[in-house]
Amino acid sequence: MQTMAGLPDRSGHMGVSKQQAIENKRSIVAAAEKLFRERGVAAVGLTELTKAAGFTQGGFYNHFKSKDALVAAVMEKAMEDGAAQLIAGIQASKTSAADPMKRHIEWYLSPDHLTNIEAGCPLTAFAGDVRRLGKEARQSYARGLRWNVDQLANVIDDENPQERRRKAIALFSQMVGSLMLSRAVAEVDPDFADEILKDGRQQLLQAIKA
Repeated sequence: MQTMAGLPDRSGHMGVSKQQAIENKRSIVAAAEKLFRERGVAAVGLTELTKAAGFTQGGFYNHFKSKDALVAAVMEKAMEDGAAQLIAGIQASKTSAADPMKRHIEWYLSPDHLTNIEAGCPLTAFAGDVRRLGKEARQSYARGLRWNVDQLANVIDDENPQERRRKAIALFSQMVGSLMLSRAVAEVDPDFADEILKDGRQQLLQAIKA
């Protein structure tokens, strides 16, 4: 059996370099994240996962002891990528002298983000799955959610730290809820999905002006 790099796996005579092993593991995580985002964690089995990543199940177990271990790795990566995305957005807003919170709302509740399930905010993408996942994955999600709230609280214009945090929680909760509901009906009722997205965006933009 061949690995993705064209080298025999542990059943053969040639070994896999440490760097190749790292890349193989990343390939499995990337393939799994794509499937999990599209279809939900529970709906994706190991056979489909390994096939999508180009591995046998034996090759999979060289890197992960279980599906739960893979899910935890996927969640950690997703939260790190989401954090980098948010930081980049905030920095871009500051560079252009724009309001970071306003720009984040506009991006979050945009048609582009609505359709970008594969690479959009992981907090929305995994919100429906997370409570059923293993402890490690749930902890990664919780840390990611707390971190996002903290970052948004830092860019809200209010002198009271507690009030900034309360506003950040309320605003972000409404953003996630609007996006989730819009995605939920986008295929069967696209006009209603657009309405949810548009009205949610407008209400939140008005809220930050108040």
